[in-house]
Amino acid sequence: MRKAISTAAATLAIITSCTMENPLLTESKLPYGAPQFDKIKLEHYEPAFIQGIAEAKAEIDAIVANEAEPDFDNTILALELSGKTLGRVSGIFYNLLEADADEKMQDLAEKISPMMTEYSMYVSLNEGLFSKVKAVYEKREELKLEPDQLRLLEKTYKGFVRGGANLSDEDKKTFSALQEELSLASLQFGRNALAATNAFTLNLTDEDELEGLPEYVREMGAEAAREKGQEGWTFDLTRPSYGPFMQFSARRDLREKMYRAYATKAVGGEFDNTEICCKIADLHRRTAELLGYPSYADYVAEDRMVGSVANIYNFLGELLAPALPVAREEVAMVGKYAAEHGFDAGQLQSWDFSYWAEQYKNATFDLTDEMLKPYFKLENCIDAVFGLAGKLYGVQFEERKDIPVYHKDVRVYDVKDADGRHLALFYADFFPRATKRAGAWMTEFRGQSISPDGVESRPLVSIVCNFSKPTSTSPSLLTHDELTTFLHEFGHSLHGMLAEGRYESLNGTSVDHDFVELPSQIMENWGFEKAYLKPFAKHYQTGEEIPDELIDKIIATKNYLSAYYHLRQLQFGYLDMAWYTLKTAPSVGTLEFEKSVYEPLNVLPPVEGACQSVTFSHIFSGGYSAGYYSYKWAEVLEADAFSLFQEKGIFSPEVASSFRENILSKGSTEDESVIYRRFRGHDPEPRALLVKLGIVK
Repeated sequence: MRKAISTAAATLAIITSCTMENPLLTESKLPYGAPQFDKIKLEHYEPAFIQGIAEAKAEIDAIVANEAEPDFDNTILALELSGKTLGRVSGIFYNLLEADADEKMQDLAEKISPMMTEYSMYVSLNEGLFSKVKAVYEKREELKLEPDQLRLLEKTYKGFVRGGANLSDEDKKTFSALQEELSLASLQFGRNALAATNAFTLNLTDEDELEGLPEYVREMGAEAAREKGQEGWTFDLTRPSYGPFMQFSARRDLREKMYRAYATKAVGGEFDNTEICCKIADLHRRTAELLGYPSYADYVAEDRMVGSVANIYNFLGELLAPALPVAREEVAMVGKYAAEHGFDAGQLQSWDFSYWAEQYKNATFDLTDEMLKPYFKLENCIDAVFGLAGKLYGVQFEERKDIPVYHKDVRVYDVKDADGRHLALFYADFFPRATKRAGAWMTEFRGQSISPDGVESRPLVSIVCNFSKPTSTSPSLLTHDELTTFLHEFGHSLHGMLAEGRYESLNGTSVDHDFVELPSQIMENWGFEKAYLKPFAKHYQTGEEIPDELIDKIIATKNYLSAYYHLRQLQFGYLDMAWYTLKTAPSVGTLEFEKSVYEPLNVLPPVEGACQSVTFSHIFSGGYSAGYYSYKWAEVLEADAFSLFQEKGIFSPEVASSFRENILSKGSTEDESVIYRRFRGHDPEPRALLVKLGIVK
């Protein structure tokens, strides 16, 4: 043990010379300890990781070397408080790796990954440390711990067991090797997905090729062309560009070209992910097998609200059975409309559906994104989303120009409670760029905690999106779908910002994966409420308030194709489960495997060569492996939870206060099922979601 301590000390000495100049290692003097983004450079990360790991190992060694009888404070709490430097460094690095990473940073991630895996194994497979944790756990009933202390103890012990602490020495070596290989494969998957997305553009120079595209989509294409030094209009595979093009382009040949590029990115070629999918799935399978589980899905489900793989399949099946025939009817309805209005190519293909669904919606409801976007100027939406937090929870946001950010597009806000107490710093990064992965997400540079001597550390929360950028002629205007995405991710942010607890590992979004989407998905409901939309949705040019008839149409279209989109999420859930219930290595390639899963669930003809798995970052590199069902699980929770707001009033102080106290502030300090029942008074039923979607009466 002394040798390990001296080795860590020697490593610290080697890099002491660069500590003073490294903004990742020096204490930030910025307000609330905000990251020094204006000073951080690529060369700072590696030495910071080295020092952070050395410090953390020394802290672990000190816990093990402590000769006092193991107790909550000298073992469980000490472990919870260890690795603060490493947490700060990795919190910054890995968040920026997703939001603003060039190739050099991606290369560095691959270099750092084995270091982090080795450290993780140093902790989770440490026999001396586990023996102390186990000793405390076995006498937990006589320790008279407070509820959050007992929760931390139980989760810590379970984490060690699930992390391989009970394995033999030989199996521990195998486990470590599997984790290192898995970490590198996941990084490569994400790198390939981003590179494949950036590799394709469609440049149009003939205005006839823009047929059907609204003016805002044309402006976006022109702006993209200018940025790339091209003539005409350029479209790519990022969602703000690809989605509207497929939705509005009347040129079927160009839609097919875009669709095939989108659906086959990372299939073959330089950025191929087909083999990596099989590799990641098999590494997870082998890990679970080593730990004594039939499959990786069994391993995951055991530690979630759902409890078992059988329960996941029962849940998905309960949602699928009534939805599949309705989804087929919806597709047939759109197909019939298309055939009656000039479509003569037989059955609708995947590159046809978005376009004709939009045409049918316009004809039926007389509502288009182009009609709505002028009323959803980003600045107004920001004020409205912040305003909703103020109305429900008394939270206020003040933009801070004096706090540095990691990219010029990022804004930072000081978040305060109704009494003026500082709650969080909130970083908002709204626009797409080549260095940012697709999608939208919430994350933290630092979570909330309270030190043993009572000093509180409030969170540093970030939201990252890919909304339509401003053009030379108009500000950033959101679609209604982008507004609900904003509300969704902001719900996650509130979960982090309103956390109130002692232990960071239990606070904010550190909850079961099938509970974490409740605070986010419930926020989307306000995007369909007239009392919420009316005050802020004003035309960006005239200042005219959004007409009631447009809001009525938004509400009327809320469940348009609801079964179809519901089915798409269920398809993703079934695909995820298929990959992670494997009990042997995949016997076929990724494309064949996916095809076999989707075949009984398809409502549109399959497209040869198309593959979702190869860019399905959620389940291959994003933490939702064997857990994608949780989006639907949380939808059931939020449908049931929001019904209480509807019953008492959508701005009800009573319900909002209860939701904040019982859901948002609690984190995982208690069992999530208990937390939910305390708020709602009963367990939710899947039928609540089916009724909300209009799939069943």
